[in-house]
Amino acid sequence: MPETTGGSSPIPFSRTYIYGNEIDFIQKTIETGRLSGPGPQSEACERQIRETVSAPWAAVVPSCTAALEMAALLIGLAPGDEVIMPSFTFVSTATSVVLRGAIPVFADIDPVTLNLCPDAAAAAITPRTKAIFVVHYAGVVADMDRLGKLATEHGLAIVEDAAQAYGAKRGGRPAGSYGAAAGFSFHGTKNIGAGEGGALVVNDPALVERAAILRDKGTDRGKFLRGEVDAYSWQDVGSSQIVSELTAAFLHAQLLQADAIRSERLALWQGYQDALREAEGAGHFTLPHPPADAEHNGHIFFLMLPDASARRDLSAHLARNGITASPHYVPLHTAPAGRRFGRTSGSLTMTDRAGECLLRLPLWNGLGDDLHRVTGAVLSWCADRRAAA
Repeated sequence: MPETTGGSSPIPFSRTYIYGNEIDFIQKTIETGRLSGPGPQSEACERQIRETVSAPWAAVVPSCTAALEMAALLIGLAPGDEVIMPSFTFVSTATSVVLRGAIPVFADIDPVTLNLCPDAAAAAITPRTKAIFVVHYAGVVADMDRLGKLATEHGLAIVEDAAQAYGAKRGGRPAGSYGAAAGFSFHGTKNIGAGEGGALVVNDPALVERAAILRDKGTDRGKFLRGEVDAYSWQDVGSSQIVSELTAAFLHAQLLQADAIRSERLALWQGYQDALREAEGAGHFTLPHPPADAEHNGHIFFLMLPDASARRDLSAHLARNGITASPHYVPLHTAPAGRRFGRTSGSLTMTDRAGECLLRLPLWNGLGDDLHRVTGAVLSWCADRRAAA
């Protein structure tokens, strides 16, 4: 268990912790003299990811952004294709599509999960639609039964932006196992971090060989390393999407602790839920309520405030108490590049509300009893508002 911060120190929004063998794994990697990847540490990470996702192929890559860009290539996006996605997401969901000349089509999100709404996605389909990019917000897997059925009916590819969802499931099925391909993030702000890092998972066996080539600068170097060819050569487009063995060593140690990390985060998440439930009932904000079959990973705990003014006021109140809380995305359809490269489908009422009213509370392994400082400060804000009413 990581050491808990002191009771009077500032509480950051997020923090990466050393859980066990990171330094030891890095030291041993240095001693081998093999620092460039892929190598034994990368391969160990990939085995772990494949087992977690039940996928035929996985590769450690520099970021989830890299994984999504590779996925866009793998499904054959071309100029003029349309890709349905939420607007309430990180920019990489859209830029991976725009780099291929395709058009992000922003559809509204579900008011409970903040994931892509299946009805909104259905209404966004046109003859030019090629794919659906699904985001599993806050580690809660989207309604993949309905979205998967929709994709099958219209012959669309699904790519999962599972940046926040490593280790999450829905109905017992892991995040990352639904799409033709999926991307995970191991950025330092995620449950499992390597500073910078990600993974591409490929579930369609027909795409595996090309995925390996795209990852390694468009060459068949993987075959060469396995002794399958005498020399490797340029086969396709591609880029350098390989991580250092030092990064992989750190990540490997964290992946081995994935179950313990998830368990602790879920306990903290539930601590917020229990402490703030009464204030929700009094109408101060709305708490997250994932579907019963969603085994989330405790990545984010958010409050949905009544309006933007209330969010600013609570955020300032927490800051005065040494607590950093954070809004989340500026919806992509409102951003300059979103207006230039994409388009909207229908009303994005819930997306706009999330962009204006959502506030994330600190949640990281090791938060410990400081959770009570956070909830105490939130409840004191609620009391002040009641007194002023």
